[in-house]
Amino acid sequence: MIRALYSAATGMYAQEMNIDNISNNLANVNTTGFKKTQIQFEDLMYQTIKEAGSSTTKDTNRPVELSVGVGVKPVATVKSFKQGDLINTGNPLDMAISGDGFFKVTKADGSVFYSRDGNFKMNENGQITNSEGYFLDPQITIPSDTESIAITKDGMVMAKVYGQVESEQVGQIELARFINPAGLKSLGSNLYSQTESSGEPMVGNPGDGNLGTIEQGYSENSNVLLVDEMVNMITAQRAYEVNSKVVRTVDSMIQTANGLKR
Repeated sequence: MIRALYSAATGMYAQEMNIDNISNNLANVNTTGFKKTQIQFEDLMYQTIKEAGSSTTKDTNRPVELSVGVGVKPVATVKSFKQGDLINTGNPLDMAISGDGFFKVTKADGSVFYSRDGNFKMNENGQITNSEGYFLDPQITIPSDTESIAITKDGMVMAKVYGQVESEQVGQIELARFINPAGLKSLGSNLYSQTESSGEPMVGNPGDGNLGTIEQGYSENSNVLLVDEMVNMITAQRAYEVNSKVVRTVDSMIQTANGLKR
């Protein structure tokens, strides 16, 4: 019975983490470029009471084992990089990637990060940055007397300067993709960093391979589906309740056993 208490406790802890994960998905339902996360579980070690193949009587062996599991544990959180819906914002510096690629952004110290958030801004020097002030990589500077900005699907940034008829190219956007994007490290602020599990970034211009193309004036919504998360939350809540009932049941059984002497 004591084993059942510990098993139920691991189940309650696992579902608590499951709810934490679901709540984070729901909290970011309107976060640009957010990718939902699913938590995965595995069973814990088993206590084998009788081995399969062990002798039962003379010339007779046990066909199956007698064992009891000791619960569950969370082992991984896996991000789904399924494309979110593209929403027309009309902002010329808003960009969405239609495909598998990531924008590259850099801090002032040269650190490189990756993001699906394409809501870019322009700083006081005309450089294109994200909301945290990190530079779009390669860095692109818009002339101060620019009248309009056009960004092609293959990532060419064109600026039309006042007094000129033709637009001039002021930069080229590059995208990166990874063989295992689920291995990227989530840093917050819509940023990811490379890890050994993600592999090396494959960098190229939009439209190359599976990098995807640039959609100017669009923003990629979160890929969280409210209905799915609500169903997952109800399932997790019911699983937590069932495990708590196991604890109460075992407690009642222990009380019954303790009262046998009376």
